[in-house]
Parts: sequence; C-alpha cells; structure tokens
Amino acid sequence: MKRTAFAILFLLIATSFIFAQSYRGQGRIRGVVTDQDGKPLEGVRVKLFSLKGQSGLEVVTNAAGEWIASYVRGGGWNIDFEKAGYAPQSISTQFPEITKNPPIETKLQKVEGIAITDELTAALKEGNRLFEEKKYQEAIAEYESLLAKTPDIYVIYKNIGNCWFELQDYEKAEEAYKKVLEMEPANYDIMLLIGNCYANRGETDKAMEWYAKIEFEKITDQMVLYNIGTSFTKQSKLEDALKYYKKAVELQADFLDAIYQLGLTYLALGNNPEAVAAFENYLKYDCESERAGQVKGFIEFLKKK
Repeated sequence: MKRTAFAILFLLIATSFIFAQSYRGQGRIRGVVTDQDGKPLEGVRVKLFSLKGQSGLEVVTNAAGEWIASYVRGGGWNIDFEKAGYAPQSISTQFPEITKNPPIETKLQKVEGIAITDELTAALKEGNRLFEEKKYQEAIAEYESLLAKTPDIYVIYKNIGNCWFELQDYEKAEEAYKKVLEMEPANYDIMLLIGNCYANRGETDKAMEWYAKIEFEKITDQMVLYNIGTSFTKQSKLEDALKYYKKAVELQADFLDAIYQLGLTYLALGNNPEAVAAFENYLKYDCESERAGQVKGFIEFLKKK
C-alpha cells in the first residue's frame, strides 16, 4: 500500500540509537534549526550518537528552533536532523567536554511529498543497517535498487557516496556526491565531501578549489578547517592558514594539533606574544608529551627575546 510520506526519507541517514547512559558526561551541545529562509523550525527531531559511548539521546527543537543536549561526554558525535516535509541532514563532529561549545546552525530544505511503498521503506532500513554494520558493498546495492525504483529520491546518492568513501574509492564517492550537487548546486555540505575526496587522494590543490567554494562562515567542522589551514601552510600562505587554525580552536578548545599549528604560524609570522599565548594554551591540555617538551622550549626561547 502506497502512502505519501517523505518523512520516511529520514531513514536515509538515520543512525541506530542505544538509549544507554554511556553518552553521559559534563558537556553540553546546543544548536538551532531553520528553513532555507532562516525561519526557525519547531519539532525537529535531533538524534545524537556518541562514538565513544556507542549510545545516544534524542531531543526536539522548540518554537525558536533551538535544541540542547545536556550532560554529554566529549569526543566524536553523529547528529541527525529530521522533520516531516524536510530533507534530513546528518553531520559528524567533535566536541570538547570542558569548554563551552558554539551552537550548531542547521538549515533544512523543504521538499514535496513522494509516494513511497512499504517495499521501498524496507529497502531504506536495510541499506542503513548494512552501512552501520560496515557492509558497504551490500549497502550500495540496496540504495541503488531503491534509486532504480524511485529516482526522484536523489539524496540517496549521498549515502552511496558515503559508502564508497568508506571503501576508499574516492572517485566513485565523488561521482555519487555530484549527483546530489546537480540538484542542489548550493549544497555546501556536498561540496565539502567532494573536497574531502580530493584531500584523501592527495590532490591538495583540487581539494582547495572545492573548499574555496564554501563560505568561510559556513564551515563548522574543525577537522576540515585544520586541513584547509595545513594546505595553506604548505603553500606558505600563513595569514590564510592562521584564519582557519584560529576558527578550528574556537570550535574545539582542546584541539591539540590546531593549537600547536596556531602557535607555529604566529611564530613564523613574527607575532611572538600571540605565539606564546597559543603555546601556553597548548600546555593546559598537554604538558607531558614529547611535543609538550618542544612547546615549553618555544616558550622559554620567546620569553628570552
């Protein structure tokens, strides 16, 4: 029996949630969800899954489109956003537990209803299950079978691209992601994924071309910011690198690699007080490693100048 239920598309990128307490900690994650015009969306289901805890929780946005997940642990999280009548979104990010995290800003795109059979719904669930079990080839087969029956659900190409990415076949991943971009030319999340494909292939210049298509303010993944900063460093574009390292540290206060590179960049630019401040900040989170010894040496040297 057919039914008009685009909400079923939430299954495209949904993650299994085990409602145990191992995600618990002292941190807080917050955000706001709007439509493409910036109007707040109430009643959006926000599913959060802790990679460390292998468990998660679910919250719902209020009338202002805001949501908060309190008493959660730091580390990696997968977050899914779902609301009937809107295309779902999924992100993966890192959060420090001991510092205040900036709000996650999410925009959902309005979509029209699509008739989906129970058979297609089952295929979506099966594809997601296979992906979660790391059976990527089998998941691709399920998703492609679904697309053959319902080609209008083009967002499934993102799932297919994610499968190929996990299989390290970045050319095929890029091909799948571009299928989504054909329908949504301004989808910066897809641009980011394509850039990541080039970055993982070692084609830094091409990766930078794709990253450059994304407005700086819209990049909220600290690892991507760090990678772009590193690309600029390799090109000796230190002022540009500084901008990305600074934002990466703003998003994750204990991002040691970014803090270290921030200090080195300030040092290379001759901004010694800023370099000392960055290195001293590094020692707040790591004071015993081999690199911490180097950082102490930098501070001692700079304070003698």
